Amino acid sequence: MLENIIFTTNIVLPVFLIILLGYFIKRVGVIKENFVDVISKFVFNVSLPAFIFMKISVLDLTAALDMGQIIFIYVGTLLVYFIVWGLSSLFIKDGRDLSVFVQGAYRSNYAIVGLAIISNLFGDEGLGKASLILAFLLPVYNVLAVIILTVPMRKIRKLNLKGTVQEIILNPLIIAVIVALPFSYFKIELPSMLFTTGNFLADVALPLALIGIGGSLNIENIKRASTLAFNSSILKLIVVPAVLTYFAYLFGYRAMDLGIMFILFACPTAIVSFIMAQAMGCNGKLAGNIVLISTLGSVVTISLGIVLFKQLGLI
Repeated sequence: MLENIIFTTNIVLPVFLIILLGYFIKRVGVIKENFVDVISKFVFNVSLPAFIFMKISVLDLTAALDMGQIIFIYVGTLLVYFIVWGLSSLFIKDGRDLSVFVQGAYRSNYAIVGLAIISNLFGDEGLGKASLILAFLLPVYNVLAVIILTVPMRKIRKLNLKGTVQEIILNPLIIAVIVALPFSYFKIELPSMLFTTGNFLADVALPLALIGIGGSLNIENIKRASTLAFNSSILKLIVVPAVLTYFAYLFGYRAMDLGIMFILFACPTAIVSFIMAQAMGCNGKLAGNIVLISTLGSVVTISLGIVLFKQLGLI
């Protein structure tokens, strides 16, 4: 047991220590709000696409792509989405709150926190497979977010469908996957100079992203967080990963596959959920509190999950 706790600490804690570093250096004034914004844009548009390209371009697609796993993740995400929406709408009457509550319960920060933990836990093989899953997951997350942030507020008639589709197609992370797939399939090797440059950009992606997460947190807001924020976070961190990972186990997933799926479902709520809530006129304060609470809480829940899986010999 002690050995598994030490193992898990070495896997999970470095990720959250970098988030803590981002929070600390923002508090002491080493970085400012505008720097956090710049980091986020750079990571999203440059370094994270480079990271995903470098990982997928060297994958053996025949071994890495498991459509059954992708379908399971799709079905699980959709079930969570519609069940939480249906049940919470019985108790949450304000559309601005309902939209944010549902998004907080289903949308994972898998692209940053998830990939960082998977990198530590399973190395490059797991990271490549996890990046491929991300490519399939991103469009679904974005479409579901647009729906939940418009329908409860009766704004669906104002939805710019063309703009939404364009935004999804032009997502830098999705473009990185599309560009990387031929390199992987045809075993194309990058010239040494481009390979080294790509690795330089990839190497800074996750650390910078984690620092950006830390810099965006405002822990004082926990004092003013509502019951809705805590309930959405409990769904995101405990209920959803427990149920979906259990069903993944029943469907026969083990070892790395089961570990990746657990981390995907157990990740804290994505920061982009706060950005979208603000932009679309929903309760931005509630969205920010869900991101904050779930990010801090995931240190414990993800660690406990990994310890349990190691103890049971599942990963």
